[in-house]
Amino acid sequence: MIAEETLVQELKQKESQAKAFEVLVNTYKERLYWHIRRIVLNHDDADDVLQNTFIKVYRNIEGFKGDSKLYSWMYRIATNESLTFLKQKSKKAGISNEELKMSLVENLQSDVYFEGDEIQLKLQKALATLPDKQKLVFTMKYFQEMKYEEISEVLETSVGALKTSYHLAVKKIETYLKAD
Repeated sequence: MIAEETLVQELKQKESQAKAFEVLVNTYKERLYWHIRRIVLNHDDADDVLQNTFIKVYRNIEGFKGDSKLYSWMYRIATNESLTFLKQKSKKAGISNEELKMSLVENLQSDVYFEGDEIQLKLQKALATLPDKQKLVFTMKYFQEMKYEEISEVLETSVGALKTSYHLAVKKIETYLKAD
């Protein structure tokens, strides 16, 4: 695998940009897809948001300063694109963001790409009740097994605040699952 600094340099140079972008997509598309999919829940929506994410990365790579890891920067773009997508989708449907989240969870059972069982479905319903930030922190920590420091880079939040969000999310999920 190519070193991140080298990849960024090649992405910024016109003569190597196309090849470097192909490497970037092949390296990160699966991880970004699953990150996005856990936010938007629907396979087709996740594909659309993933494509938008890579377009934004391509268009804005010149502005990448290297203050964070390339991976963290792309995750931040993917997260923002996912949340924006959900807001736009709820606005178009004329429903609240919370109603949209519940609707997406209800549609999971008929999604041919959803491989979860009844327990996984209950967890998704519990996650849909969480505020966006708690859901993101829980998803990144629990499903993607990211370290708090990595999540901190992506969400631009302190580790202490992330630990609090994760703890609150766990408590709310436990309460939801016990009540169900």
